[in-house]
Amino acid sequence: MPVKSDDLFFKKQKELLDFLSSSALLTPEQVNQVMVELTNGGKSVEEIVLAGNLIKPEDFVKAKADYIKLPYANLLYTDVPEDVLNCIPSEVAENYRTVCFSKEMSKLSVALTDPDNFHAMEAISFLANKNNWQVDYYLVSEASFTNVFRQYKKFNQEITSALKIKEQEEEDEGTAGKLTEEEEELTFEEMVKNAPVAKIVHEIIKHAVEAGASDIHIEPLEKESRVRYRIDGILHSSLSLPKNIHDSIVARIKVLSRLKLDETRMPQGGRIRMTIEGKDIDFRVSSLPLMGEEKVVMRVLDTTKGVLSLEQLGFAGNNIDIINRCIEKTVGILLVTGPTGSGKSTTLYSIMHMLNKDGVNIVTLEDPVEYFIHGINQSQIRPEIGFTFASGLRSLLRQDPDIMMVGEIRDNETAELSIHAALTGHLVLSTLHTNDAIGTLPRLIDMKIEPFLLSSVMDMIIAQRLVRRLCPYCKKERQLPENIVADIHDKLKEVDLEMIKRYIADYDPAKAINIYEPVGCVRCSKTGYKGRLVICEVIEINEFIRDVILNKNGVISVETARQNQKFITINEDGLIKAMMGLTSLEEIMRVMNE
Repeated sequence: MPVKSDDLFFKKQKELLDFLSSSALLTPEQVNQVMVELTNGGKSVEEIVLAGNLIKPEDFVKAKADYIKLPYANLLYTDVPEDVLNCIPSEVAENYRTVCFSKEMSKLSVALTDPDNFHAMEAISFLANKNNWQVDYYLVSEASFTNVFRQYKKFNQEITSALKIKEQEEEDEGTAGKLTEEEEELTFEEMVKNAPVAKIVHEIIKHAVEAGASDIHIEPLEKESRVRYRIDGILHSSLSLPKNIHDSIVARIKVLSRLKLDETRMPQGGRIRMTIEGKDIDFRVSSLPLMGEEKVVMRVLDTTKGVLSLEQLGFAGNNIDIINRCIEKTVGILLVTGPTGSGKSTTLYSIMHMLNKDGVNIVTLEDPVEYFIHGINQSQIRPEIGFTFASGLRSLLRQDPDIMMVGEIRDNETAELSIHAALTGHLVLSTLHTNDAIGTLPRLIDMKIEPFLLSSVMDMIIAQRLVRRLCPYCKKERQLPENIVADIHDKLKEVDLEMIKRYIADYDPAKAINIYEPVGCVRCSKTGYKGRLVICEVIEINEFIRDVILNKNGVISVETARQNQKFITINEDGLIKAMMGLTSLEEIMRVMNE
């Protein structure tokens, strides 16, 4: 129902909108857009602005704090000491969305998410009067509040509490006498669903999402059950559980992913969808029989994450130019290569997002569908019922596609069908497991693809790896020894100088090089790294390369590639990004095994 212009709520919201406009946080067009929604929908300015991604959440809260003359605090990466946190009981904090984040003598710093919540201030005033505290209020975002509030319940404390309950239940069961086989079977079913086991599994999953893990490993050892998380490509041990509850944990995960509880001899695969911290998260579950026990690995797929641009992924310079030029073509094959876990699918999603327009029909075959993109027809293959990449490709050709994405070329049949699709007027995107771009063509010829067909349809090959980004908050600059500087300059001497200067404007082969190294802080969990980026090489299949494919059976050297195009290898791209301060030399060497 439209609001009246004389409503008090409307007047306050209009004043806030004017303040945002005067602060240059919104364009005139955006102000008009918000005004229309404010008048017609009865929503607040904050709801409209954040839902439309018109202003970043932290920037909005900071502006709102300026508007209401209240200090602003960013607590996204703040660790609060336990004694300070407990100045406000967790029940009060949860009920009124307020936390204490600092204490000096008798002076408290208290964070509010809603400055108009007078009940919250009354509760804090009661605690302050009771303890002779002086309180300073700060405005914070919901994300800041969530980061501090979750510290009331530390991960290990939650697990320990659930384990104690489980131990007590087992003791109680031990005094109840021997059970029949039917009762034992029933007890196991109940144990899988009971509160302690369910709580432990939920905490393991929740902590993985909060830590930004890509995979969860739950594996049986000789005397314990170990939980490890893969974060930014590296496995970290996170938790050790008693060996006697391993089977219960595995069974609980099987129940959630609808796998067969009684099948422990064969690998199984399933999916779980859960809401964690307000985000819909998919988990791809895989169980593997070991010597008498099972290991479970869960791939974490955050479906709420938007598709990153190529620049955000780490593509730059001439590599971006080649990709932009090749995706404008309407027929041909574009391949992304690299080992498992090198970000190939993410790169394809970014390219498909760029190609996604109303006049284009994009159809995909994936295993699994990791991110859902509005406007693209995405299909999940199911080999167990005969729906494979090869059989799916035949069906896709009857779906009137303009662009086809095949998750992976795994065999000769899929390769031949992809070539056929490109020859019949389609743009085909896919991935392949090879170490570099140049080695892709001989690999396809080994799969019995004729060189003359490859030269006709291949347009571009990207080879990539993922390296960890240096944490921007704690990385430290250091000067390299002369011998290492000379070695780096020597490795880059074959690269066109203008190409390097597109990355580093003041690069000079005669000068010393300063790079950055990891340190570690609370924002990066003391690792020195936060997030990952692509290092890559991109080769364009032009007329010169097509002749090489025909005459030399696809065998191309780096020198050949550089004869007629600006080509840069993965190693060289990695060295340049280390000099830019995006990653470290140690990380490049770790990933490239050199």
